[in-house]
Amino acid sequence: MISDFKIKSDFEMEGVGIISPFYREDERGYFLKDYEKNALNEMGIEGEVSEVFETCSKKNVIRGMHFQTIRPQVKLIRVIRGRIRDVIVDLRADSLTFGQYMAVELSHELFETLVIPRGFAHGFEVMSDEAITLYKCIGDYSKESDTGIRWNDRDVGIDWHTKIPIISRKDSELMTFKEFKELYGGL
Repeated sequence: MISDFKIKSDFEMEGVGIISPFYREDERGYFLKDYEKNALNEMGIEGEVSEVFETCSKKNVIRGMHFQTIRPQVKLIRVIRGRIRDVIVDLRADSLTFGQYMAVELSHELFETLVIPRGFAHGFEVMSDEAITLYKCIGDYSKESDTGIRWNDRDVGIDWHTKIPIISRKDSELMTFKEFKELYGGL
């Protein structure tokens, strides 16, 4: 079955995509369908959404770079209000883009969902005064393997636009990319 979503998947990093949802607007307001299993299946992603959560963050907040070492999750990221610069790092050891990052701007105005396959670290920086970000995850949460790499790791070299970031203590104490490679080799 062909989805009524538009899917952009021509990124350098294999498996990454952006889904533009079914959207209609009239004098009453709008109707939006932001999730369709068939659209994900067309992208080669199987499984059911196992958890949904959202964050509300102030301007200059950087969250990340998070992942699970055991049973990594697929993440579907959409901004409900505001604008973020979403950043992912490829942690798949067998990937041609292992250790590289890419950034995509997401805003509530376009209703787009960033599809992040298993094997990536994920984070974002808030570009607007405030941003509400919705996450849908395919795969169960694993508290024991929930970790990340440092947002400002030199080996990854993410070019953050935020000059005076607001970072959680947890995120500032995450491992370096070098430590990740030594401990896990890759995902």
